[in-house]
Amino acid sequence: MAGFRLTKPYTMSKEEVREAAMGLAASLEREHGVRSRWDGDTVRITGAGVDGQMSFHDGLIDVSVKLGLLASMFEPVLRSEVKRYLDTHVS
Repeated sequence: MAGFRLTKPYTMSKEEVREAAMGLAASLEREHGVRSRWDGDTVRITGAGVDGQMSFHDGLIDVSVKLGLLASMFEPVLRSEVKRYLDTHVS
């Protein structure tokens, strides 16, 4: 199984980080047809060939994604999209 992991430190408030994380989850739902489910400060993202989670705690956002065989073809695009979103919306 292919996949990727991204981490990014943040200094903004937890509420602002949650808003940014909700925006990323909504964007992934719209663009890639995945589903998201929140559990505390962690959002699980699932879809056809995609299983991931994003959490934020102790000043660090952690994104971990596993991709099935077919979805792994899109790994560079998905990684770039998530990184760009975090760089734009999280400080």
